[in-house]
Amino acid sequence: MSMHAPHATTRSGFLAGYLDSLSLVERLHRLLLDVIKDEFERLGILDINAVQALLLFNIGENEVTAGELKSRGYYQGSNVSYNLKKLVEMGYMHHQRCEIDRRSVRVRLTGKGQHVRDTVAGLFARHAEGLEMQGVLNTDSVDRVNHSLRRIERFWSDQIRYIY
Repeated sequence: MSMHAPHATTRSGFLAGYLDSLSLVERLHRLLLDVIKDEFERLGILDINAVQALLLFNIGENEVTAGELKSRGYYQGSNVSYNLKKLVEMGYMHHQRCEIDRRSVRVRLTGKGQHVRDTVAGLFARHAEGLEMQGVLNTDSVDRVNHSLRRIERFWSDQIRYIY
């Protein structure tokens, strides 16, 4: 038996746990979109998809550009420009050319968009209350999860920076 075997076992155990975490994060994101979709179907809001609803929620009271949303990285795997265009066409957002950079378009929610944002916020508030009341999570455990996820986010961001 090699002297390095316990370390290799520990490393392979960590790798297995890390891969499980990656899989969980990916599944949780897809499940979040399904939860939003189900809520909107229940409420009869059928002209907007879950990604678009989440986009409206994250914009909130802010006025932003498509570039800012893309740089935040929330919408990898979705076409931000397409979704913003659709949301403007459907009356969920106002858009206006930026005075300084005419190529850039700034967007903000309309009253209709704010209603969607409030609907998602209400859904999340009910979930937070349910998680806490049922003892699934408490403030300390949420803080620990968020702390760990932010550390992973920083690590991954640093890895990308080192490539370029």
